[in-house]
Amino acid sequence: QVQLVESGGGLVQTGGSLKLSCTASGTQLSINTGSWYRQAPGKSRDLVASITEGGSTVYADSVKGRFTISRDNAKKTVYLEMNSLKPEDTADYICDARVGPYYAHYWGQGTQVTVSP
Repeated sequence: QVQLVESGGGLVQTGGSLKLSCTASGTQLSINTGSWYRQAPGKSRDLVASITEGGSTVYADSVKGRFTISRDNAKKTVYLEMNSLKPEDTADYICDARVGPYYAHYWGQGTQVTVSP
């Protein structure tokens, strides 16, 4: 059973940094496209950043220049490094990945990021 295991969330002050990790467990297959979404209470789930197998990246305008998505294929892990955090970045951050040759779709459980003023 494939699971995406997220870690790295927490409480940080404005201007601080966090690095999130998303690792595919229960499989020998690699992550193809990996993405991070976020959802704040009462709001929609929005794409934060995405990275393809080839390393091409896409970012939401609100995080460009502050967040960096990366991957370690050997560890089957996708990272999201978040710098210059703002209170409006507060949300549940959810990992999304396409895994294996048939691009099976999986979601993680989410990790909470809270940025205090």
